[in-house]
Amino acid sequence: METTTVTQDGFDHGIPGNRYNPHAWVIGEPAIDEDVWIGAFTVIDGSGGLTIGFGCDVSTGVQIYTHSTVARCVTDRASPIERAATTIGRNVHIGANAIVLMGTTIGDHSIVAAGAVVREYTDAPPYSLIVGVPARVIVDGARKFQETAAGAGPE
Repeated sequence: METTTVTQDGFDHGIPGNRYNPHAWVIGEPAIDEDVWIGAFTVIDGSGGLTIGFGCDVSTGVQIYTHSTVARCVTDRASPIERAATTIGRNVHIGANAIVLMGTTIGDHSIVAAGAVVREYTDAPPYSLIVGVPARVIVDGARKFQETAAGAGPE
C-alpha cells in the first residue's frame, strides 16, 4: 500500500494514499478482496481487523470501524481503546453514508441501506437487508434483488 499522502493543487490534505480512492481514508491493514469499489469520503478502519469480500461496493461517505474509543473517553482514559474484527462478505452493497461499527459480520449478497447505522457486534446472515437507525436486519430482504436480476434480460 502506498504511504505517500494525496495532494491536490499542491495542497497535502494528509490522507495516506491507497489503491481504492484518493479521497478514502484507509487505516491499518484491512484485507480487501478483488473487484471492490470504494467511494470518496469514506473511512475504512482496519486497525482491529477488517475483511471486505470480493465484489463489494462501498458507497460515498461510508464509515466502517473496527475500534471504539467510547469506554476510554468516559473513563477518563482508564479503559483501553476497544477493537473487534469486522467482516463484510462477498458482493455486499453498503449505501451512501452508512456506518458499520466494530465487531459486525455482514453475510454475502447483503445490502446495507444508505444512512443505516449498524450497531456493534451485529450479525447479519447472507442476503440480509440492513436498514435504519439503529439498523435492523431483515433476513432474506436482499433476495428480491437476486430474483429481479434472474428475471431480467431481453424480452
